[in-house]
Amino acid sequence: MWAELLPVGRSASSGGYRRFAWNSADTECRAWFEEQARNRGLAYELDRNGNQWAWLGDPGAGDAVVTGSHLDSVPDGGAFDGPLGVVSSFAALDELRARGAVPTRPLAIVNFGDEEGARFGVACIGSRLTAGVLSREQAYALRDADGVRLPDAMERAGYDPTALGTDTDRLARIGAFVELHVEQGRYLTEDRPVGVASAIWPHGRWRFDFHGEANHAGTTRIEDRRDPVLTFAETVLAARERARAAGALATFGKIAVEPNGTNAIASLVRGWLDSRAPDEAVLTELVAAVERAARERGERDGVRVELTRESYTPVVDFDGPLRDRLAAVLGKGAAGDVPILPTGAGHDAGILASVIPTAMLFVRNPSGVSHSPAEHAEEADCLAGVAALADVLEDLACQPS
Repeated sequence: MWAELLPVGRSASSGGYRRFAWNSADTECRAWFEEQARNRGLAYELDRNGNQWAWLGDPGAGDAVVTGSHLDSVPDGGAFDGPLGVVSSFAALDELRARGAVPTRPLAIVNFGDEEGARFGVACIGSRLTAGVLSREQAYALRDADGVRLPDAMERAGYDPTALGTDTDRLARIGAFVELHVEQGRYLTEDRPVGVASAIWPHGRWRFDFHGEANHAGTTRIEDRRDPVLTFAETVLAARERARAAGALATFGKIAVEPNGTNAIASLVRGWLDSRAPDEAVLTELVAAVERAARERGERDGVRVELTRESYTPVVDFDGPLRDRLAAVLGKGAAGDVPILPTGAGHDAGILASVIPTAMLFVRNPSGVSHSPAEHAEEADCLAGVAALADVLEDLACQPS
């Protein structure tokens, strides 16, 4: 399975992946998912928000146990973020069947659409729509960098966007969701290939618009310039300084400049801030401090600053009883207690946590690198993750009714 997915959407120049929502690589990944489902005799289903489901048992029976993740990527992302969870879910189901375990509850594998938000700027669109965190009207207003609306992109890929919206009936039939994911840091030690998530830090995305004045780079005096790049640069440095002081994270990883000419002073710089913190109060104050720094510098530079919050996810504490149950199941081995750790990365499990019991497993990443072609997990650790997920699913879904 891993070998089949590996070349899909991979850039020959960077070695990273460009599997963006509703593009050709995403379509190929979706075809792969459907094929895996049908090859196993699972009931394949596409929901109203474009998420894919593969069911073992009656999906209408209720109290289902669901696992899975996503197949899309960030620009030039790594191979493991998302796909490891989907591949491991199918492999864990194969392992359950090899053990002769018979589910007494419906069991499903899901591929949530557009988790990374690389194309339309909002993360976890598929799960946000399902949970009612993102409305149909908000989704319809989303556009990519080329001005293509989300519903139009779906239609071009052969999907009907008219039913987008909260999927209350589906959520009511799910008793637990467990997402396996590659670790996006380096906290699991050499003798601990698998960990259990405790919480997700609050996080969000904010767009800063710096409005200056276009002019000639070779003839405009320094004192006559209203250069938004200067204000933007000062804001980046301020974000780093204030995040370090707060024990938080702040990153400007995406920018757009107009008119983007080598010999022209820019008229507009847009910079997207990704910020995360241990708690919501720290995050709120951090973003406010970055905004203050931007406006103060903007006044000196003659640059007008606008701030727009594009997405926000509050702190997520995963379901306590479900988390403890996973830890108990995985702590029975010779290695002893399983590590329980928080993460600063957002996930579909974090979005769904507000409406259904959710939990997460992490597979060790020895490099600590993620959202990069250098992202990595050893095969032995991936297999340990499959075994751990199979143990969890057997405990949750195969117990006597």
